[in-house]
Amino acid sequence: MASPNPPLTRGYLIALASAAILSTTAIFIRYLTQNYHLPALVLAFWRDVLVVVTLLPVLGFLRPRLLRVQRCHLLYLMGYGLVLALFNATWTLSVALNGAAIATVLVYCSAAFTAGLGWWLLKERMNWTKLAAIAICLGGCVLVSDALDVMAWRANFAGILTGICSGLGYALNGLMGRSASQRGLNPWTTLGYTFGFAAGFLLLFNLLPGHPLPGTAVQPLDLFWLGSDWVGWGVLFILAAGPTIAGFGLYNVSLSHLSASVVNLIVTLEPVFTALIAYLLLGERLGGVQIVGSAMILAGVILMRVYEGWLAAANYQDAARIERLYDKSA
Repeated sequence: MASPNPPLTRGYLIALASAAILSTTAIFIRYLTQNYHLPALVLAFWRDVLVVVTLLPVLGFLRPRLLRVQRCHLLYLMGYGLVLALFNATWTLSVALNGAAIATVLVYCSAAFTAGLGWWLLKERMNWTKLAAIAICLGGCVLVSDALDVMAWRANFAGILTGICSGLGYALNGLMGRSASQRGLNPWTTLGYTFGFAAGFLLLFNLLPGHPLPGTAVQPLDLFWLGSDWVGWGVLFILAAGPTIAGFGLYNVSLSHLSASVVNLIVTLEPVFTALIAYLLLGERLGGVQIVGSAMILAGVILMRVYEGWLAAANYQDAARIERLYDKSA
């Protein structure tokens, strides 16, 4: 009987790699919104378009069969694309309002949303250890985001609310990814189609009459906000072709090994990576309390990994014991 730990460890390593890569996306978004004042939903639209433009030709050349999807899955992927569009919109707007470090932390209130929704919708296991890990991670998120400071809410209520909404969007995105894996959809196929549908929805958001959503194009020409600034287009292309494809791709792959709630707990390490990069490149600084919050997030992930490893080992031992008893009786 093969040990269950290698697949479990593989899932954790893939999720950690996803967190490290995704941590750079907020830096690119912050750079574009600060230096080019690029409207958030225009940025989100082009990011998704460039993901599709980059990924689909590569899949078509290397593994063309991944471009074929059964008709019964198309409506599901369209719904997944809508969820992704809403997440991308709130996430990009949150980075513009809160900065890279705080926005990345706020999005990980998704850990609680994912655990609750995963237990309710996908029948994922819930136990006291997972609840404790979620509580520790959420406590860390509160400290890093200064959510205990009443003045922070008064000064930036819209930003914090948008960040929390991005967390709900991230949770729904993770659950949809887990459901796609259970349907047998390839993670890279899912990535290409969902970003394609998301780009279509974001285009509609930008062109809605009356501009009810913040961060959209005021007029159709604003979709080409960067004009002939090839440096800006280059940064946007790198954001899409690099950390977005690799980060979300690995995220989807990890969902084929681990439950959505565990994956989202692991990627709560992303704020730690982002805070470090934001400090080095953008001058965004975390205080002592926020450093303690980052340590709490790390502790929650470690607790979950230790528990999952112990549980897998216990299940393996039970299965081995039953197999030995069966061999003796035979």
